[in-house]
Amino acid sequence: MGGHVTGAVTALASELPDWAALLRAPNPGPMTLDGTNTWLLRAGPGEPAVVVDPGPADEAHLAAIVAQGPVGLVLITHGHPDHTEGSARLHDLLDGAAVLAADPAHTIGGEPLTGPGQDLSGFGLEIRLLATPGHTADSVCFLAERAGQRVVLTGDTILGRGTTVVAHPDGHLGDYLASLELLSTYRGTPALPGHGPALAECGAAADFYLAHRRARLDQVRTALDAGARTAAEVVAAVYADVDRSLWWAAEWSVRAQLEYLGRESDGGDARLDPA
Repeated sequence: MGGHVTGAVTALASELPDWAALLRAPNPGPMTLDGTNTWLLRAGPGEPAVVVDPGPADEAHLAAIVAQGPVGLVLITHGHPDHTEGSARLHDLLDGAAVLAADPAHTIGGEPLTGPGQDLSGFGLEIRLLATPGHTADSVCFLAERAGQRVVLTGDTILGRGTTVVAHPDGHLGDYLASLELLSTYRGTPALPGHGPALAECGAAADFYLAHRRARLDQVRTALDAGARTAAEVVAAVYADVDRSLWWAAEWSVRAQLEYLGRESDGGDARLDPA
């Protein structure tokens, strides 16, 4: 979610490795920022590319991915529709290239991703799975390396601009904080996020997110001590700096915060729209 902090959380990447390229989907919005980032990793000319997050079922966007072929593998950071809706169609357009996700529901033509450290290397690229639940239960990141250069593809766990929601009840704040601790160890490694611009250092971005989350938890405690009794009342007190049109999404994070603090939450869902 991009409503909490409007700017980049750390320095932008001045340049990326020549084996990483961005195709941005035409689905801008308050939750997707400039649109969903589809990343293409290619070791060299003629090598099959690895695609990370196909994005929405937009024919022009999917055609742009296909035009960058050959493509050998498609990876998914998490199952939200703005990252996965185009997966089945892209699988067909690519003549059956496997689509691998942590959630079997989003895996096509292969086996689901299995866990931390899974080796996904191939096509001249070294790729390792980082298990980073929290934004959603199935959220993962990918550490990719080629010729001594590394990047972390962070999905929605770290955005290029603003902060993300913890999509309660599927997302879990304790898991999210642990995932940020893991990502904070990747010093000097650019972050290629699911939305927004690439960041110069994954570790610094994770540090910012951790500080932001801890500050929000303090604000939630203060709101509760002042008499807030429902998630909506906490949102009104703590997220007054956020556009009211996004309070429905802020309420996801508040429910996750209340759960983390051992306070009652009255449920909620993890959809990407307020309907």
